[in-house]
Amino acid sequence: MIDFEFEPQVVERLKMYHMVAENIMRPISREYDEREHEEPEQFFQTMWQAQSLADVAPGGDLKKEQGGSVKPSGPKLRNLLTCTTTEELCWGDAGLFLSTPNSGLGGAAVMAAGTPEQKTRFLKRFSEGEPKWGAMAITEAACGSDSAAIQTTAVRDGDHWVLNGTKIFCTGGQRAVEKSDGFVVVWATVDKSAGRAGIKSFVVERGTPGMKVARVENKLGIRASDTAMIIFDNCRVPADHLLGSAEVRKEGGFKDAMATFDATRPIVAAMAIGVGRAALDFVRDFLREQNVPIRYGISPRRLTAIERDFMDMEVQLKAARLLTWRAAWMLDTGKRNNLEASMAKAKAGLVVTQITQKAVEILGPIGYSRKLLVEKWMRDAKINDIFEGTQQINMLIVARRVLGYGNKELN
Repeated sequence: MIDFEFEPQVVERLKMYHMVAENIMRPISREYDEREHEEPEQFFQTMWQAQSLADVAPGGDLKKEQGGSVKPSGPKLRNLLTCTTTEELCWGDAGLFLSTPNSGLGGAAVMAAGTPEQKTRFLKRFSEGEPKWGAMAITEAACGSDSAAIQTTAVRDGDHWVLNGTKIFCTGGQRAVEKSDGFVVVWATVDKSAGRAGIKSFVVERGTPGMKVARVENKLGIRASDTAMIIFDNCRVPADHLLGSAEVRKEGGFKDAMATFDATRPIVAAMAIGVGRAALDFVRDFLREQNVPIRYGISPRRLTAIERDFMDMEVQLKAARLLTWRAAWMLDTGKRNNLEASMAKAKAGLVVTQITQKAVEILGPIGYSRKLLVEKWMRDAKINDIFEGTQQINMLIVARRVLGYGNKELN
């Protein structure tokens, strides 16, 4: 049995992040949605300080209780705690959350595919000093969901790799390229004839000649976060910036790089849950103000349409949260979570779009208006069904794992 009851110190930490979400993020949520490409510098500094305080807050260790239950407290359940923190902050604002100074998807890629020495070298400096940004560059115009079709190349030239290609929809890409000590993890092929096995990841640090931002997208949602197109034109990186081994082998390479998503998909699912919870909480408060009760424990036949809708929203959100926590917990305890990470991502992405749309519907015209943040949450929600693998791709992964098929049998 897995017990997700939190230790007191973890509860206090989550309360702190909820206060940040409510008192710092919510008040500027609309402002930076409308001012998409402006920098919330004060927010950056505040969040960096908040993260520093959280990092030194008292923690604990993974504790085994009688009967085998597990108490999530301390750094050994880092991924689970990251998911719970992510939910709180995205309850505040998902776009601002993605703008929070950290190593981001780039850091997740280093943790998944890098050697122990590379993890220390590339990530150690992100625990101290000034705010830092990391990003991952994987998507290309000719290969959206099919990451194995990457055309960006990496050619060995002495003590360097030379990267050439264009990446699109890089979350946090502009800040990672332009801010001090930022870095981008780029996926490229070192051997096109090897197919998937030839895909490798490279760390390209800020200021590297040949890397530049070509444009920043105007988006439907998460507008406080920048989304960039990055061009790599004869971009030379040291040979030891290739994450993991340079050897092209069938059982490695692309599989090592894809392990990044086992860690990041639960986090994206937690983002979705935070946005969905924001909408659900708002609807609950709205109905209470209108003296519309939600009557639990009575026959379903006696429920009103609004009560049924609201209860379904609650149930779906809780189901997505438990899937997410399970995927994160499995990663923390050394269990393979490829199936569970995709299940959590697929479920949460679908649920958050349904919940936010239903919230707008229940509130009526005022929900559709810009007077409230509900319409913004509906716009922010959709990205969770797209990035880090679309709904369709994650459902395909789930089907393959459940049925025991490979990509040749089921695609």
